[in-house]
Amino acid sequence: MPKKTCQLVIESGNDYVIAVKDNQPKLHRHIQRIAANGLPRSRYIETEKTKNRLTTRTVEVFDDLNGIDLSWAGIKDLIRVQRTGTRGGQPYHEVVCYISSLIHSAREFACGIRGHWSIENRLHWIKDVVMKEDDSKIRMGNAPANLSVLRAIAINILRRNGHPSITISQRFLSNDIDKLLALVE
Repeated sequence: MPKKTCQLVIESGNDYVIAVKDNQPKLHRHIQRIAANGLPRSRYIETEKTKNRLTTRTVEVFDDLNGIDLSWAGIKDLIRVQRTGTRGGQPYHEVVCYISSLIHSAREFACGIRGHWSIENRLHWIKDVVMKEDDSKIRMGNAPANLSVLRAIAINILRRNGHPSITISQRFLSNDIDKLLALVE
């Protein structure tokens, strides 16, 4: 997210928590350096076990902003999230950095970041992977945005009618117009 967007968010009276990726290499390296050499102001560790996955999340909050470009409007905290564990018996380790205009504890940031990922997993992942939105050849005018809205409506209709798995509901409903129409009655 560009610095101008951070400025607009702050000027509108809002706050942000933004993932810092490799497209901001200087900021990303700086956060990694501070996390490697400094002590966090706050740390929160949680372990979660699901079907075939064991994940430990460590969220650390740093407030050492020395060396951060001042044009990152409103920045108050640096956050590093480390995820380690196993998926399907295979080990993994991920590190994601964030900046924020908020001053929160690591636990509060952990809850907010997890909340964002539940939106990502329940909507965007479904649209991208199950409904193959990224593979769409429709690219002109408003058509891509309109189809994205229709996909979101379809997901919401399915969920409202008690279909927790969009993939299974697609298979179940795809060739039965009566069942499809019953969803919107």
